[in-house]
Amino acid sequence: MAENVTIARPYADAAFELARGAGALGPWSEVLDRLASVAADSEMLALFNDPKFSGEQLNKLMLEVAGDLSAEQQNFIRVLVEGERLQVLPEIRDLFVALKNEHEGVLEAKIASAFPLDDAALASLKADLEARFKTKLDVSVSIDPELIGGVRIAIGDEVIDASVRGKLANMAAALKN
Repeated sequence: MAENVTIARPYADAAFELARGAGALGPWSEVLDRLASVAADSEMLALFNDPKFSGEQLNKLMLEVAGDLSAEQQNFIRVLVEGERLQVLPEIRDLFVALKNEHEGVLEAKIASAFPLDDAALASLKADLEARFKTKLDVSVSIDPELIGGVRIAIGDEVIDASVRGKLANMAAALKN
């Protein structure tokens, strides 16, 4: 995994510089999301590694599934195909998003909840977190039934564990001492 990130970094940097220069960070982010989804598919990964499938065929296929692309984005795909780097598109997307968020002053917040959060609760939680961290947050929510109840929030290096499971673990640790 670390090797893929190392391979992906220069491509993500190049995509970010192209996107920033064109004032198109949002469109590039959307395209990289689509491409990363395609590249993560097991059947597509098999095609990437199939020696019977030429680079020209891969390029054509990627352009067809990617949707409407600018000339720079088409060229980016061509460079990835020629360098045999399509398999690292998920890492390229992740690194690009990190660069974009840093540029825009946005932190990524990952919220794990024991149960689905309704829109009002999520909006309130996001507003509270943005006030606490004094920055905009890009929030993603996942469901983790093992939490039993409550939420676990990860923002950068900081983790806020307000889950029942976390509280039980803290109580168990305190009782052992």
